[in-house]
Amino acid sequence: MKNDQYLITDSPMRALFVFALPMIIGNFFQQTYTLVDSMVVGRYVSEDALAAIGACYAFTNVFIWVASGGGIGASVVVSRTFGARQYKTMKRAIDTALISFLAISFLLCGIGFLIGRPVMVLLRTPKEVLGPSLIYLNIYFLGLPFLFMYNVLSSMFNAIGRSRIPLYFLIFSSLLNIGLDLFMVVKLDMGIAGVAWATLIAQGLSAVLSFTVLLKMIRQYREDDEDRPDLPASGKATGIPASSRQACMQVFDWRLAREMASIALPSIIQQSTVSIGMMVVQSVVNSFGAQALAGYSAGIRIENFCCVPWGSYSAAISSFTAQNIGARKTERIRRGYAAILKMILYTSILIFVILEFFAGGMLNAFLGDNLSATALKVGTDYIRFDGIFVGLLGLKMATDGTLRGMADTRAFTIANFVNLGIRIFVSFVFAPIFGIRMVWFASPMGWTANFLISYVHLRKTKAYHR
Repeated sequence: MKNDQYLITDSPMRALFVFALPMIIGNFFQQTYTLVDSMVVGRYVSEDALAAIGACYAFTNVFIWVASGGGIGASVVVSRTFGARQYKTMKRAIDTALISFLAISFLLCGIGFLIGRPVMVLLRTPKEVLGPSLIYLNIYFLGLPFLFMYNVLSSMFNAIGRSRIPLYFLIFSSLLNIGLDLFMVVKLDMGIAGVAWATLIAQGLSAVLSFTVLLKMIRQYREDDEDRPDLPASGKATGIPASSRQACMQVFDWRLAREMASIALPSIIQQSTVSIGMMVVQSVVNSFGAQALAGYSAGIRIENFCCVPWGSYSAAISSFTAQNIGARKTERIRRGYAAILKMILYTSILIFVILEFFAGGMLNAFLGDNLSATALKVGTDYIRFDGIFVGLLGLKMATDGTLRGMADTRAFTIANFVNLGIRIFVSFVFAPIFGIRMVWFASPMGWTANFLISYVHLRKTKAYHR
């Protein structure tokens, strides 16, 4: 139990590193199996099949970010109650989160089946890519309940400082996914459908196992600790009225659900809107043809792999901030933010070196000798340009994560809308005139604006200066 409190007791740099490292390793494994998905399809199916997975990427990201945003909103409430040792409220918050997002996942599953084809047509998906894309999407939608539960469960583990547990399940899920990819595509010759089924099975099994472990783990937290007089009163640290104790006897707590929604909805709207913006940008890339789309698809997979630390750092500073607010140690927030910026600087240098010097080799891993000259050029240009400016994305995500931990979502939501607007405007207006490279230029412009807006607001918050 004592070790669970390290985010509010240890030095900020050490605490953030210890929290983030398992997430980084786990997310590397997760990105590894998405890379393997693309590599297996590119090498053993076709370049068009690789383009099909890339064409689905922005659309499926909408659902991923809804799941992720929901988990983030729930984790802030759980982190605060955990930091204040209000374990009865914490357990009801976990129950409420799981029930809420399971219901949402079934709803979105149905919506996905209804709008899949119209959306892909609207995005100007090349004809030779449309059919395989729809096969992939329909299987993907079947697995949405598992995707949602796995993301929310991981957020619950992170909220109580147990970030190593999602790491173990990610490693298991990734290795299983890779094995199923090779078996279903190479051995059974299932094509792009094999990749989709492999992901569904791996995520489903991981979600079930994660749920089992979480149920066992939360039993160790004694609910009578919530009534100790030396701890913050319920409501002062979390915004939950004392009357919610009676509601906590229920499995589903509407007060907690509303508090989670007040944090999660801005994150969901912001991230989903960004994903929708990516879909719009994707339609610009699609207009340049299947070969350019294949190169872009490979490039975006490599970018996501290299940018894994940013999401982990953002989650770490969010939980760090929320727990220290719950424990009434707000003076640690500024030190934590400074520490996370140093981590971003060191990581950015490493990413730059990797992308600049190994771009061609990484792209060849996708299609080998079958990689067309157009796909190779588009992919290489994209990831080398990205390597120069990718640190800006880290700054943006760390600052947004700090504000999210404070439950101050308005500023970074506005900032992300500005980010989105810039990327859409530059891509739509200038890419048809100056070429596909303008899609690359749009990203750092949007990231910079997002960071500056969020940072200025962060500097004005009371908690940051206490």
